[in-house]
Amino acid sequence: MTTATPSITSRNAVVFLAVVAAGAALYFMRGILTPLVLAIFLAVMIDSFARVLTVRVPKFPEKLALPTAIVLSLLLFGGSVWIVVENGAGFVGQAKAYAPRLNEVIAKIAGLVGVRVAPTLDDLIAQLNPQQYVGAIAGSLQNFASNAVLVLIYLGFIIASRRGFSRKIVALFPHHAERDQSVALFQRIRNGVEQYLWIQTVTGLMIAVAAWAVMALVGLDNAFFWAFLIFIAAYIPIIGGAIGCILPPLFALVQFPHSLLPALILAGSLQVIFFVVGNVVLPRMQGDSLNMDPTVVLLSLAVWGALWGGIGMFLSTPLTVALMLILAQFDGTRWIAILLSEDGDPTSERATAHGPAGVAKQGSARKKPSSKKGA
Repeated sequence: MTTATPSITSRNAVVFLAVVAAGAALYFMRGILTPLVLAIFLAVMIDSFARVLTVRVPKFPEKLALPTAIVLSLLLFGGSVWIVVENGAGFVGQAKAYAPRLNEVIAKIAGLVGVRVAPTLDDLIAQLNPQQYVGAIAGSLQNFASNAVLVLIYLGFIIASRRGFSRKIVALFPHHAERDQSVALFQRIRNGVEQYLWIQTVTGLMIAVAAWAVMALVGLDNAFFWAFLIFIAAYIPIIGGAIGCILPPLFALVQFPHSLLPALILAGSLQVIFFVVGNVVLPRMQGDSLNMDPTVVLLSLAVWGALWGGIGMFLSTPLTVALMLILAQFDGTRWIAILLSEDGDPTSERATAHGPAGVAKQGSARKKPSSKKGA
């Protein structure tokens, strides 16, 4: 008696229903999953930092690599918080002093659109009724603080349990072929995340330094703080660039109400900077390494943002890369991975060593075959 094989249509329908169910589960469990995923993301970043130290720093003790990476990561995080707190207070104070100038800008805009009596800033604030948002803002800050603590707790446990990961892999996959396949999949996901971090960090620094130079030349207040915000926003695809191009020129309109030249210089210069880095530098660094279709990048930003909010937008690209590699391992979902990829080959291992520690690894991997031939 032969068993009937399911048709392609029914199999794809099952896959579609599974995707919908998984999306619903991700949405309703976002309070539990987002801190865990963010902790895993930070753990991968710290592990990459540790391997950079062992590869790039000559004779660096391997046992000290992970503790050093943890300390440096905490110092970078603390420095980022200090920059926000230190410059944020001055930014808010200057924003209050800009109220009369902002009224002049509002009056000019109202005159251009044909409004006879222009509203003042106080009128706009009164119409917005900010008191109704105080509770929501306070709740968001409290939620952010609790999530940050939860992320650090998860991160500590993940780092502490990383030694037993290899033993778990052996227990889960006793056969060498399955074990090697799972380890290779994990390494491809890790390399994709590391490479994304490396590329976004380098290009973000380029944009931030160039933007700071232009803003300092124009004389925009809090130029360093604006450059830091542009660097942080660079990790969010598309939206980060839009924020970096729009907000500083708008702030220049308020700071220089009697001249449009600073705002125009800022707008034009920032557009050129983002265009050159995004269309010349970024493609040269990225190449075919992430192997994601540009449309998928935009779609993943919208989907993960709808599921997990700001954290989902921040993690949209590495999450989609990991999802594409996992879906490519199964025959029933491989077609989804092919659609997500740029060249139709989601399992390709090209250029997976572009990260800070990958060049040395790639070079060492190329030397091994020659040594075997010589033997």
